[in-house]
Amino acid sequence: MDDAGVFDLLGLGEYERTALAELVGLGRTTAPNLAEATGIPKARIYGVLDSLADRGFVKVVPGRPKEYVPRSPEEILERARENERQSLASFERELESASDAFLAEFEPRYEQAGESVRPAEELFHVVDVGEPSESETRRLYHEAEREMRVLTKSWEYLDSVAPALADAVDRDVAVRVLFHHPDILADDERPVQDDRVARLEREFPSVEFRFSRHVLPWRGTLVDPSMEYDSGEAIFLVEEPDVPNHMRQAALTENGSFVAGLARFFDLVWDYESTAERD
Repeated sequence: MDDAGVFDLLGLGEYERTALAELVGLGRTTAPNLAEATGIPKARIYGVLDSLADRGFVKVVPGRPKEYVPRSPEEILERARENERQSLASFERELESASDAFLAEFEPRYEQAGESVRPAEELFHVVDVGEPSESETRRLYHEAEREMRVLTKSWEYLDSVAPALADAVDRDVAVRVLFHHPDILADDERPVQDDRVARLEREFPSVEFRFSRHVLPWRGTLVDPSMEYDSGEAIFLVEEPDVPNHMRQAALTENGSFVAGLARFFDLVWDYESTAERD
């Protein structure tokens, strides 16, 4: 990410980022000098500097005229983190104070509407494949308590979910992965799988993996299944070779029976239709 990206994360407007970037290079200076150096209108420069000072990115030195001193880049980042922490704390306080009234009004409406929901609609809901599905996958990794099972061709999205996988592994969640066997992968998918397998062996040695001899009819992640059908959650998509990813959707289910069925399928393939060898 470049400096413009960092400024976006800091929530700075165009004038604010221009002023801060220039001020970091100039050091201590006055508002008129900074306006001259940046081209920011003099009628705006004081408001811009006051905004930067309010966020803690700039120190104000009293005098005639006042002078402005930038924080160090490291201090700017730490101030930004602290601002976000304070903003989150304030949001949580406000949400907590409003929650009782919100629940009192909307819980009865939701429960009344839920009585008319058809069973098929309760089985699963869908999200777009890409960042929405990867975000839900990361959530499942973070929320897994006992075990997690992954079915994938080559785990091309591992980079996106690796921190969440590390969190699950650190919490002693048992993780098993079923890959497609290299013999049934496309030529461009084999190097991707090679890289992901090497990474698992290097960074996640506790993760077990095997290779399905046949094309899996669905791919995804399921967590904490129960043969009592009272727990578990899964995200999955079915094999649709002719449909591009940007037009596909993944299904999410919290139906314990459905998740148990997916787990049973996984176990059967793992035990009888897969191999630990890639060659």
